Amino acid sequence: MKTHYAIEAKPGKKVQLSKIETSVQTDETKESAATKLIALGERLNHLQEMLYASGTHSLLVVLQGMDTSGKDGAIRGVMKYFNPQGCRVETFKEPSSEELSHDFLWRVHKVAPSRGVVGVFNRSHYEDVLAVRVQKLVPEKVWKARFEQINNFEESLVANNTIIVKCFLHISKDEQEKRLLAREAEVEKAWKLAVSDWEQRRLWDDYQTAYEDAIGKCSTPAAPWFVLPADRKWFRNLALAEVLVETLQPYEKEWRGVLDARSKKSLEELKAYRASELGENEKI
Repeated sequence: MKTHYAIEAKPGKKVQLSKIETSVQTDETKESAATKLIALGERLNHLQEMLYASGTHSLLVVLQGMDTSGKDGAIRGVMKYFNPQGCRVETFKEPSSEELSHDFLWRVHKVAPSRGVVGVFNRSHYEDVLAVRVQKLVPEKVWKARFEQINNFEESLVANNTIIVKCFLHISKDEQEKRLLAREAEVEKAWKLAVSDWEQRRLWDDYQTAYEDAIGKCSTPAAPWFVLPADRKWFRNLALAEVLVETLQPYEKEWRGVLDARSKKSLEELKAYRASELGENEKI
């Protein structure tokens, strides 16, 4: 898929995040990007309406990234163009005792979007090959086996008409530090602070390696990974909106065919009803 702002990870190819810019040089400005985002947002709204109305597919958007990479901001900045009636956001934190008593995909599968619905995962099943790996919560042989299990899981979703878009919000270590310090400066938002954010930062290189493996091993033709340069928030949002539009557009013709057939049937039924009603009136 051709995109101007995001980088699609090629299936079977090793990913080197250090060679991918977190702040791409571009002629775009914050103002021009805002104008383009509105246009893409209107397109997204239209495509979501067709997705919802046709009821043949669902959309799963997976957002991953280091702390402060902007997952919440991307949801606020781009998903606002979706009708909330057909959109659900799921957040995955530390698993509960019940979730730990099942396989690692159990809590994810049960909230996968149904047909007609857009599901957004703020973090996801990939935490089980990322945080779990870096923090050494399970043996290496366990998390290594999960790459194939994830691919099989996503392949099953796609086979049942779920469209999957996975995005890694790629920020630099310097930008993360700026954002963490900015949080400390906003006293009224101290509730956002956590010592763990700084503790996890010490493991930056380990997380980058884990992300490279996850993206490289789990970017497939059916469920590709996209790397979104995220040092500039407005660019991140523009990149995400473009990826979503480019992913959904190929389905528009199919959805239009379903809706046209449904419209034709409804009009025929209405015509038959009117004719029947007219006949009853003539009898009277």
